[in-house]
Amino acid sequence: MKEIKITAPATIANLVCGFDILGMALKAPYDEMTLSLSDDSGIRIRHTDDYNLPESAEDNVAGVALKALMEDPIAVGLKKSIGFDLTVHKNIKPGSGLGSSAASSAGAVFAANHLLGNIFSKEDLVRFAMNGEKLAGGVKHADNVSPCIFGGVTLIRSIFPLDIIPLNSPDLFVTIVHPQIEVRTSDARQILRKEVQLKDAIRQWGNIGGLIMGFTNNDPALIGRSLEDVLIEPVRSILIPAFDEVKQKCKEAGALGGGISGSGPSIFMMSEEESTAKKIEEIMQKIYEQIGVEYKTYVTGINPEGVKIVESW
Repeated sequence: MKEIKITAPATIANLVCGFDILGMALKAPYDEMTLSLSDDSGIRIRHTDDYNLPESAEDNVAGVALKALMEDPIAVGLKKSIGFDLTVHKNIKPGSGLGSSAASSAGAVFAANHLLGNIFSKEDLVRFAMNGEKLAGGVKHADNVSPCIFGGVTLIRSIFPLDIIPLNSPDLFVTIVHPQIEVRTSDARQILRKEVQLKDAIRQWGNIGGLIMGFTNNDPALIGRSLEDVLIEPVRSILIPAFDEVKQKCKEAGALGGGISGSGPSIFMMSEEESTAKKIEEIMQKIYEQIGVEYKTYVTGINPEGVKIVESW
């Protein structure tokens, strides 16, 4: 095979209480990418969207991730010139909190691995894609790229060494509102407290354990009770207009719970029924219309597959 077309899904990192260790892939939105294997060494990138992202490999998250893959001893051991031509059409807006950089990084290395005969494991692909995350936000975190590659919900038990645990993905609906403002991941990290009180850490650990068991046992009520963050959300929520109102009114309308998607500004809420999810979308829309902030909404679900092959030649 010389060419492959894939879709790379949006992801929700943290899942409220699981800062940097929990992530979930979504059915929508998703990026579209086409990668060609070339005999000419190097990485050439072209964007067909309107986000004006850099196309030089060293400044593009997909390029950095592909470079890490190409420099791995396994790829070097192929003893032949490897080059890639990548075309990207982004539907996940950069700075949305929906894993835009992760979709580019994870999608690129997933596609490259397929063209090379699947010589790398999924863990390897996460490791390569994390280089793109470092370029985007300054930190090699895996809570977006991991579910993007593995699909569903993932727990990153450890980064060094990398230890990823796929979790059960319940059949729940996810409603998202993306206020059309940008919150840079690097900025959202800088405002976090460097120290936390033990009592808050204990409460957070309980929520993380409860959320994992809620997913494992397909227990929506436990998932809802565990979607609480006493460490990160109280600080980051000040960057998002109407956050408290959105969360309160959505829960009153029947949402299990939710919070900030990644570093924001997107907000997600989870529901058992599609009718509830659509009602929550209407609430989100009404709030942002009232305060005069442009927005985009999605009603979607958990994507059990992650990056998906559309076509290959």
